[in-house]
Amino acid sequence: MSSTLVFACIAVAVLITSFISGILGMAGGMILMGVLLALLPLPAAMMLHGITQMASNGWRAWLWRANVDWRIFRGYAYGAFLALGAFTAVQLVVSKPVAYILLGLTPFVSYMLPQRLTLNVDTRGHPLACGVICTSLQLVAGVSGPLLDVFFVRSKMDRKGVVATKAMSQTLGHLIKIGYFGAIALYFSAGALDSIAGALSIPLALTCVLLAFTGTSLSKRVLEKMSDANFRQWTQRTVLTMGVFYLANGGWLMFRGG
Repeated sequence: MSSTLVFACIAVAVLITSFISGILGMAGGMILMGVLLALLPLPAAMMLHGITQMASNGWRAWLWRANVDWRIFRGYAYGAFLALGAFTAVQLVVSKPVAYILLGLTPFVSYMLPQRLTLNVDTRGHPLACGVICTSLQLVAGVSGPLLDVFFVRSKMDRKGVVATKAMSQTLGHLIKIGYFGAIALYFSAGALDSIAGALSIPLALTCVLLAFTGTSLSKRVLEKMSDANFRQWTQRTVLTMGVFYLANGGWLMFRGG
C-alpha cells in the first residue's frame, strides 16, 4: 500500500473513531488501534494511537470539564503511575497477534466478571484499582476502554459525567503510553526507534490531532440528545462486536505465524 493511501486511511479512521468515542466515551480507540496495527509496525502504531487519542480525549475532557469527577480521576491517576512503575521495570512489549487477542478478549472479560467481583468507581479503592488494571492493559494492548467502562457502568453518574471522567482518565493513560513506548524506543531499542521514525511523520501526526479535535467536536451535539439508557446499550453492543473482530484477526495472524 502506498504511503499516500496509508495516510488517507489513517486520517479517515481518526475522524470516524473520534466521533464514535465522543458519543460513547470509548470504542473509537479500539477501532483505531486495529486500523493502525494493520497499517503500521507495532511501536509506531502505539505511538500514533497515543498521540491521536490523547488529543481526542483531552479535547473531550475540556468540552465536558464541568462534569469531571475529580475524586475518581485522582484515584485513577495514582493507580496509573503505580502500573507505569511496574512496567518500566520489566520493559514489556508484546507481538502484534498477542496485542490483537488481548484487545479482543478485553470486552468479554469485562462483562463476564462474577457478581461478587462487581467493579464500581463509586466504591472506595476502586478508582485506584481501575488505574492499575487499565493502564497495565493499555501498555500491553494499546487500549483499555472496554475494561474502563465496566468500572463506570454501575456508577451513579449520568452519561456526561461518565464521558468526561473517562476522557480525563484516558488522556492520562495515553500520555503514559506515549512516554513508555517512546522511552523504550529511545533507550532500549534502536530498531524500534528507526521503525517509528520511518512510519510516522510530523504532517501525519498533526493531521491526526486536528481530525481528532474535529470528530470529538462534531459528536457533542449527538451525546446531548442521547438518553442514558441508549448510551449504555450502544456502548455494550459496539465493544462486544469489536471484540469478536479482533479475536478473529489475532487468531488468524497467530495461525499464519505473523
